[in-house]
Amino acid sequence: MPDSEERLRKMIEALREHQFRITPQRLAILRVLSESKGHPSVETIYEQVKPAFPTTSLATVYKTVSVLKGLNQVLELGFSDDSNRYDGKKPYDHPHVVCTVCKKILDPDVSALADMTEELSRKTGFTITRHRLDFFGICPDCRAAAKR
Repeated sequence: MPDSEERLRKMIEALREHQFRITPQRLAILRVLSESKGHPSVETIYEQVKPAFPTTSLATVYKTVSVLKGLNQVLELGFSDDSNRYDGKKPYDHPHVVCTVCKKILDPDVSALADMTEELSRKTGFTITRHRLDFFGICPDCRAAAKR
């Protein structure tokens, strides 16, 4: 897992390179994304930033996340229920395991994915530019809660 301070530094650097100001509110949003163990939604980020910056709007969070996405500093995960979640720690294509009950998202370490991408490219003739591989199931916490 990438170091959160290093990720924060890289996001700040990318914003500065493109002449975006680093406001205290924006820095708080970046910090949530770089430190999150999960994959927060914009609403979750907003709820975490709001106590320290009560005047921050949801629109500010949306705009900041959109800018970061455009700079390839966050990975957006869209789901069929119209919810989007964001990965600020690993802003590149990688597999996810999603709990269908609590919506927790984890990043499994799967080394075989590079081999699979290469094989798909070879067998189909496609040049693979991006991928999305999600596994859906029920996490151990939700299974344990269901047994109680």
